[in-house]
Order: sequence, then C-alpha cells, then structure tokens
Amino acid sequence: MTAGPLMLDLEGTSLSAEDKALLRHPNVGGVIYFARNVESPEQVLALSREIAAIRPELLIAVDQEGGRVQRFRAGFTPLPPMQRLGDHFVAEPEAGAALLRDCGWLMAAEVLAVGVDFSFAPVLDLDREHCAVIANRAFSDDPHVAAAAARHFIDGMHGAGMAATGKHFPGHGGVRGDSHLETPFDHRDLAALEARDLVPFRALAPELDGVMPAHIVFPAVDGDCVGFSRRWLRDILRADLGFDGVIFSDDLSMKGADHAGDYARKTELALAAGCDMVLVCNDRPGALSVIECLDRLNPPPSPRLARMKARRTWDWAGLQADPRRLAIQRRLEALA
Repeated sequence: MTAGPLMLDLEGTSLSAEDKALLRHPNVGGVIYFARNVESPEQVLALSREIAAIRPELLIAVDQEGGRVQRFRAGFTPLPPMQRLGDHFVAEPEAGAALLRDCGWLMAAEVLAVGVDFSFAPVLDLDREHCAVIANRAFSDDPHVAAAAARHFIDGMHGAGMAATGKHFPGHGGVRGDSHLETPFDHRDLAALEARDLVPFRALAPELDGVMPAHIVFPAVDGDCVGFSRRWLRDILRADLGFDGVIFSDDLSMKGADHAGDYARKTELALAAGCDMVLVCNDRPGALSVIECLDRLNPPPSPRLARMKARRTWDWAGLQADPRRLAIQRRLEALA
C-alpha cells in the first residue's frame, strides 16, 4: 500500500484502537507527533515501531525546530532558537556555519533515532520580533543571512539522513497576525516579496525536499490563501522557483485555513492547488471529515511522498555516547 495524502495526529503515547483503524485507511499517509505523545525517547521509538508494524510506508513527522518549538524534550538535546544561531553566524561566520551544520545534524540524528522520518524544518520566514508567532524561530530578518544560515542547517540534516522542509512559503514574517488564530492578509505585491521574503525559498529550492505554505492571503498576488492557490503553488513555487519536492499543507484545522471553507472544501482546494499531503491536527472529527472527502475524490497517491522517508537509521543508545553529539552539546552550552 502506498502512502495516502492525509497526515494526522494521535491521542496519546501508544496507539488506541481508533488510531490503529485510521492508520490502516489507504487515504492516510502519515502521522505527526506532539508533546502529548512523548514520555521518553525509548517510548517514542516503541510508538514509531508500532506504527511501522501496521504500515511501514507511513511517514512519521514532528516539529522539532529548536527554541520554543520542540515537541521532543525529555532526553533530547535542547536546541536554541534559530535566531540565536543566525546571529552567531553573522558575528563569527566560520564558527557559526559549523554550529549550524552541527545543530542540523544533531536535531536530525536524534529524531531519526526514535523512528521518526523528518522534522518540519527549517523555518525560512524572515523576522526578528515583528510577528509574534515567528520572531526568534527565524534565522534572521535579513533574507541573505537567513538563506545562508538555513543552507548550513540543511546540510547538517541531509548529512544525518533527514529530508528538509522549508516553511512557511512565501514567508510569514511580514504580518503580525497569527495564522493559528486568524487569516492574516499581507498586501505587498510580488515584486516586494521577490526582493525579500522569497529570497530564501528561491535560493534553497534545489536543496529542499519539502515545502509548507503559509495560511496567509496576499491579495496583490492572488485572492486565495497560499496553501489553496494554484498561482502560488503551481505557477510560482513549482514553475518559477523550480521546486519539485513535496508540498505539505499547513494544518487545515488552523483558523487561517478557514478562509477557504469547511474541511471538504479545504481538502479539495489544497490538492487541486498542488499539495501532495494535507495535515489535520488536534481535531479528530476534522480528520474523519477529510478522510470522507478523500474517499469521494479518490486522488492518486503522490510518488513524491516516498522521498521524505528516513534515509538513515540511528541507534538511540549509541547516539548518547557519540563524540560529535557530546561536542555539539558543549558548544551549545557555551553559546547560551
């Protein structure tokens, strides 16, 4: 069975009967972990193996960016906000580049070691403190610094065997509104975005394996929210930027996505616009509604999704004593 176009979440630290039934559904293609699914690295690994035993082709993902967005904490290395690493890169380019690569490697190796295929990282938004939901999640508010810093981080991820996903295309840092709570509108035109927010995405398009669009409307470019827009996903991201990897919708349960309509409408529009996989998180009835919609639409599975599977496995116990991991941890302690 191939991976279907829906990624959903789980109730707890092990699979419930309902979870198991849903994971067997052909339109389900992935699972995303949240903090409630985590007790320890060993428990996460057991959960990942439980999922793989049901359907080995399912993608398992997590948001493990660093800073305030780290679902895996107990037993895992705490990573600083990416802005701190970006600032270090500006102050000390050679040492900063090395630490960025090492942090990308360490994040990826730890995540892979518990049976997870990839983290939705890195953030390619430009910000410092304009947008509260982004802020220090961004490497920099300078587009060229952000692109260069993210490239080093991606190199580290790839070196560990993990696919990289850039978010939130074409950039969330230009609005104050939080797309978890509302639909932000950014009134800049395409030329302004090309000169700033799109710079990291254009520079890194050949190196990214996945892209996640923002739930933002740019009325001067298209009237649809980015994740539901053919103009943004097919014309700009695919044709203009030349991106050929996986396009993941951001979570369809976010208020920013409601601009497109109900779950069925959001699913139809996201797939028609060019998304390979849609996410529904923290709303089980919503996920069930999307499955019903997919049953009706019967979309062909995307062959791109297989590219997101882990390219290397790591032994968790062995990683704990890995000299590179220990050296990176010491450097992060000194940076703090």
